[in-house]
Amino acid sequence: MKALRPYKVLATACLTTALFLTGCTNEQDALSNKTEAKPTVANESQSKQTNTASTSSKVPEQLQKPLKIASINQFSIGTFSSQYISGVKKQVEEFGGEVQVYNADNDLSKMAAYVETAVNQQVDGILIDHGRADAIAPSVKKAVAAGIPVVAFDSDINIPGVTVIDQDDYSLSWNALRSMAQDLNGKGEIVYVWVGGFTPMERRNVMYEAFKKRYPSIKEIARFGTATQNTALDTQSQMEALLQKYPKKGDIDAVFAPWDEFAKGVTRAIQQAGRDEIKVYGIDLSDEDLQLMQEANSPWVSTAATDPADVGKLQVRFLYQKVAGEETPQIYSVQPHLVEKEDLPKSNVSMDEIGKYVEGWGKSDAGTSPWMENLSKDNKK
Repeated sequence: MKALRPYKVLATACLTTALFLTGCTNEQDALSNKTEAKPTVANESQSKQTNTASTSSKVPEQLQKPLKIASINQFSIGTFSSQYISGVKKQVEEFGGEVQVYNADNDLSKMAAYVETAVNQQVDGILIDHGRADAIAPSVKKAVAAGIPVVAFDSDINIPGVTVIDQDDYSLSWNALRSMAQDLNGKGEIVYVWVGGFTPMERRNVMYEAFKKRYPSIKEIARFGTATQNTALDTQSQMEALLQKYPKKGDIDAVFAPWDEFAKGVTRAIQQAGRDEIKVYGIDLSDEDLQLMQEANSPWVSTAATDPADVGKLQVRFLYQKVAGEETPQIYSVQPHLVEKEDLPKSNVSMDEIGKYVEGWGKSDAGTSPWMENLSKDNKK
C-alpha cells in the first residue's frame, strides 16, 4: 500500500477543530439535559482503560446457559445492514446463544413495540440498531428497569447503563469530505445526497456544514435524497434526472453521498451516462460496494467506513459482558478508515481481504474478556 497522504494524517486535528467550531456542543448540551449522569466515553485506543473486564478465564455463572437475545433494527436496507446483522448472528451463535432479529421497516413506533415485546418475553439482552430516543427511549427504560442489559448502535439514546456504540460519524464524514476537498484542490461544484431523521446522518451533516465554511470555494449546486426500501435505485433515478439538468462536462465535479446506498445509486447513474469526470465520495462499505468501486469505469473513488460485521460482533460482546456483570463504557466509538480506490488491487477483493490494504481494518479487540475464548470453545464441542 502506498504511503498515506499528508492530509490523512492531519484529518484528526482538523476534525477536532471543526467540531468545536460547529454545532457539536449544542448536541452534547441537548444530551446532557436528558440526564445528569456522566457517561463513560471510549474509543478503540482507550478500550483497555475504560472496559474493566474480568481477568478470569472461567466462564461466568450467568453464561452457563444459552442466552436469548433480541436484535431490534430500525431498518434493514442494503448490504451494509445485512453484513452488520450477519456479524451479530455469528457472534451470538459462537457464544452459544440464540438471536431473534426484528426489522421495524423504518417505523419507529413499531421499533418501540418490538422493544416492549422483548421485555415481555424476558429476553436475556437487547441489541438496538439505530432508532431515535424520542421514539424508543421510554421502551428502552422499561428494559433497563426490568434488569435486561441493552447495547445500542448508531442511536442518540442517552440512558444510564445503556452502552451506545457508533462509527464516529463525525470522523467518517470529515475523512470523506477532506478527501474530496483535496482532490478538488479546494474548488468546484458538488452535489450533496442526504436525508435527515437518522442519528448518524444528522451527525454526518454537522461535519458537512463545517466543511462548507472551511472550503467556501466548493459550491453545492444541488441536494436530494430519500430513504426507502429501494434507496439505491431511487437515488439512481434522481441522479439521472440531475445529470440531464446539468448535461455539460464541468457542470458537476463531485458528489458527496454519506451513505453507501446513496453512493451506489449515484455511481450507477454516472456510469450509465458516461460522465466519468464526476467523482463520488461516500460513507460505509460492503462487499457489493467494493465490487462497484473496483470497476474500471467507476467514479466512486473513496469511502470512509468501518467493518459492519465487526461492529455487530462488538455490540454482542459488550452485551455479554453486561450479562456477566462487567462494566462497559456508556459511549464507544469504533475507529473508522478511509478506503480509496487507488489503494486497492486491480483484482477484486472482499471485505474479508480488505485488511491487507487498509491498516487496522476489522481488527477491533474491544469488548473482549478472557472467558470469551472458553465460552466459544465450550459451544464448539
